[in-house]
Amino acid sequence: MTPTLLIVDDEKTQREGLRAALEDHFDVYIAEDAKTAADLLEREHFDVLLTDFRLPSEDGMKLIARAKSLSQPPVCILMTAYGSEELAVEAMKRGADDYIPKAKLQIDELEMRIRRALRHQNLETENVALHQRLDSKFRMENLIGESSAMKAVFDMVRQVAPLHTTVLLEGESGTGKELVAKIIHQLSPRAQQPMVTVHCAALAPTLLESELFGHEKGAFTGANERRIGYFEAAQGGTLFLDEIGEIDTSTQVKLLRFLGERTFQRVGSNKTLTADVRLVAATNKSLEALVQAGSFREDLFYRLNVVPIELPPLRERFEDIPLLAKAFLDQFAREHGKEITGFTNEVSELLLRYPWPGNVRELRTAIEHAVALCRGDKITARDLPLKVRTAPIPAGMDPRRLLARNNLTVQEAEKELIIRALKDSQGIRTLAAKKLGMSRRTLHRKIHEYHLEES
Repeated sequence: MTPTLLIVDDEKTQREGLRAALEDHFDVYIAEDAKTAADLLEREHFDVLLTDFRLPSEDGMKLIARAKSLSQPPVCILMTAYGSEELAVEAMKRGADDYIPKAKLQIDELEMRIRRALRHQNLETENVALHQRLDSKFRMENLIGESSAMKAVFDMVRQVAPLHTTVLLEGESGTGKELVAKIIHQLSPRAQQPMVTVHCAALAPTLLESELFGHEKGAFTGANERRIGYFEAAQGGTLFLDEIGEIDTSTQVKLLRFLGERTFQRVGSNKTLTADVRLVAATNKSLEALVQAGSFREDLFYRLNVVPIELPPLRERFEDIPLLAKAFLDQFAREHGKEITGFTNEVSELLLRYPWPGNVRELRTAIEHAVALCRGDKITARDLPLKVRTAPIPAGMDPRRLLARNNLTVQEAEKELIIRALKDSQGIRTLAAKKLGMSRRTLHRKIHEYHLEES
């Protein structure tokens, strides 16, 4: 459908010229003053309002304010012959989506900016339409687990989500750090504001600083116009920095300043800006080790490490594997229109004995693979990826076999394995943790949980 455009300008040659230039791509209406324009806005729906600042009886900013109060407000672009940065800022505060000085007005650029503003508005509309689904998708029930390790994560997330505190999510790749970050945002008072995600490792060091903090026109080769960064884009909301251990020293300094003062500068500018942004960071590396190696600032580490939350690898919460597998099975069966009710006993055992180096992400992919290949009403061994169905049983590390043999609960089986590993390692916890395939921190927590301090 052709977008509708209302042009408001008291100069006849200007409005007629704009109509002639834009009517090939837009359904154009014109008005010579604010009153005529307001009447049209009340009667008709317009996708775009392009208005001059100087109008008889009422200026363009007041007209924009009226337009933005409508139930379906148009994209609003202000034109003026009296260009200034102060006027541009005021126009944006009043609701303008863009601001164009008439002295620099070129039709190609104007059309490009109209379409860009329309795309942005369409994205916002889609975001509102999806908000209910997002709310349900990222609530706590989507963080699946009944293990003691995951219950500890749930408790911590509930405690920190309502606060403004910086959170550091630690854990191997695929453990669900981005999902936890989204849940923290959705459960926070900032839920109605944007959440911006930045994968730090995906950006070259030369680009990361500009992407985070923005840049001014001419700040470097290729910087043809001013660009706001992710901190400004996340204003009022949450900025999630994934793989934060990958950021370079120069960016670390600017990030440290923001965390201390909540201020920053765009690249190529001396002007200090502020942003009300909550920071959630994630790492699959030990930041403490990076500090020791000299590649990560110690003061920045302490600024980030206000509330650390450790996401356990899947091999440390084997009792959650059936729950996760069933949730993924239901999801993909629904998506592919298949009626699959569950897994054969052989598949259940295979899923429990595989070590899942890729964690929950790998399990999810394996179940999707199995659903795609399944021909009956249950997932069979042949439906699983080859490496899952042919994985050897780790020596002494099959808790379900121990569980069945001794008629123990899941927790009792885990406790038995820990006691055995500590005994075999002569009480040396580092060796026991390695044998169990868990971190020393996790082993320490479980020893305390099962009251094994004397073991």
